[in-house]
Amino acid sequence: MPALSPTMTEGNIATWKVGEGETFSAGDVLLEIETDKATMDVEAQDDGIVMKIMAQDGAKAVQVGTRIAVLAEAGDDISMLEIPADEQQQQQQSSNESAAAPGRAEAVPEKQAKHTARASTGESQAQKYPLMPSVEHLVKQNGLSKDDVGKIIPTGPGGRLLKGDVLAYLGSIDADSPAAASSRFDRLSRLDLSNIKVAERKHAAAAPEEPKPREPELLPMEINVPVSLGKVVEVQERIRKTLGVLMPLSTFISRAAEVANDNLPPANRAPTASELFDRVLGLDKIKAAKGTRGVYLPQISAVPPGTRFEPPERSATKMDIIDELAAEPTKVVRERGIRTVPGFSNGLNVFSLVVPREEEHRAHVFLERCKAILEKEPGRLVL
Repeated sequence: MPALSPTMTEGNIATWKVGEGETFSAGDVLLEIETDKATMDVEAQDDGIVMKIMAQDGAKAVQVGTRIAVLAEAGDDISMLEIPADEQQQQQQSSNESAAAPGRAEAVPEKQAKHTARASTGESQAQKYPLMPSVEHLVKQNGLSKDDVGKIIPTGPGGRLLKGDVLAYLGSIDADSPAAASSRFDRLSRLDLSNIKVAERKHAAAAPEEPKPREPELLPMEINVPVSLGKVVEVQERIRKTLGVLMPLSTFISRAAEVANDNLPPANRAPTASELFDRVLGLDKIKAAKGTRGVYLPQISAVPPGTRFEPPERSATKMDIIDELAAEPTKVVRERGIRTVPGFSNGLNVFSLVVPREEEHRAHVFLERCKAILEKEPGRLVL
């Protein structure tokens, strides 16, 4: 049983991590030991084999120094080995017999004197004061003078006197226990890299994952609706004659867009976070009944007189913005299937929107509303 602290005198075996006949490597945990303060792991110092376990799982109050197992060296044939005699047990039996025999009661004091001799050299030791509280308490409890304390060999960090040093001096524990425990703690405080092994290279490389198919990109689409401004021009002329005010065509168009943007159907797309929250509250049906407001503003191109409007043709070539900005008065816009020129016309015009595909229906409703207002009842836009 190892001493896991300077003051440890006994411990309990919680569990063995390695069974009889099993091999272990340096650094492996052999067993767990319980003390009155904590449960600690006992690691192997070298490679070896567990030959025999004397103290099984659950053993209680096992004294420090008592044999709990026999270990063999790595590669040994344990079937050919003989378990050596337990010298510690023999000495304990001899001590018990000596203590029980008449006239030999002085054996215990002699053993204590032996421990005390190993715990001190008889020479004065340079102690660091003040002593730690546990050491100071132990010194006063046992009536040790300053000269007595000066003879105790300190084994603590920086030459400090430990409680275990005093107990070893008094003979309560083995005199070698404090130094052994300090040596063990000093070794465990440093990272041991001697057992690190280079991992073997994996020869079979993992098969590369197949690239996921790219989702087709949804290109925006252009929606065109022919709108005649003839009715608007008539209303504009009546206003000019009656009130002497010229109301521009752009004013009629902007007001028509303002009215057409109201209560549009929702777009066919994934719901936003705000819309999902409305669903949780049950407001989506109420808002759907009222519709949603759009922010569309149509692009307008005039159709020259005598041009016949044809259904729009789909073109694989997407129109560049530079082409739009640099369009000449006679440029033919193939996507629209009709010859147009920049600006307004008193007759036929093409109202167009470029929108995502999921907004196709919504944008088409907007343009049809603009057409109906400007062609049938433009007078409502005056007030």
